[in-house]
Amino acid sequence: MSFRYDIALAAKMVEASYDLFDRNPDPNNSLIPHIKGKLDRNDVQAAYLTNGVLLIPGSNSIKDYAKFNLRVLNFGGRKFRLNDTLTQKWGSNVTWHQGFLHHAKVVADWLRRNGFRPKYVIGHSLGAAATQILVRTHDIHGIAFAAPRVTRGTAIPPPASKCLCLNRLDDSVCDLPSSFQHLGNIHVGEGDRKFLRFDHKMARYREMVAAQQAGGHLGTHWPPR
Repeated sequence: MSFRYDIALAAKMVEASYDLFDRNPDPNNSLIPHIKGKLDRNDVQAAYLTNGVLLIPGSNSIKDYAKFNLRVLNFGGRKFRLNDTLTQKWGSNVTWHQGFLHHAKVVADWLRRNGFRPKYVIGHSLGAAATQILVRTHDIHGIAFAAPRVTRGTAIPPPASKCLCLNRLDDSVCDLPSSFQHLGNIHVGEGDRKFLRFDHKMARYREMVAAQQAGGHLGTHWPPR
């Protein structure tokens, strides 16, 4: 039986997950009572909730993304260029971008060490890249907000993947790396406000979800049934 989740709630939760890793988290953060475990190591962050939902934040602004991700992804002292031609297979014989794969592997190793078995995964930005990978390798559903492209080659799964990629038309990050592809069902839309290809913040994605749902272009839950 599929684990379904409210899309608008998923957007709110992954936005709130950024605060969990601040030096002084908001004590009123609604996620805090539901956290079973947190990962904050080698530039990779994730939170596992008591209901089995895995949250993976990434870069919450285009400035962060340009500083850390568009030039290089740096995990544990190892650098991966976003336009890197190097790929690697892992799980289900799919060819992944090495940098995004390394990020996802850090999360996967942490889950395994702690005996966590996620039922659902939600990520944003760099976390959305990991979400696409973990949805495939763990055979669970998930939502990837502001999702970059993670895979390429001949072993591309069909569109009916368990991952929903929600991307804004005015977010250039979703088009990178250009030689790679997204994994899953892709919904590209606009919010009530339009920007010039640099609208990457999770708050903007919450606004997009609301606008797309109000217009009847996006359902309320993923998977739909």
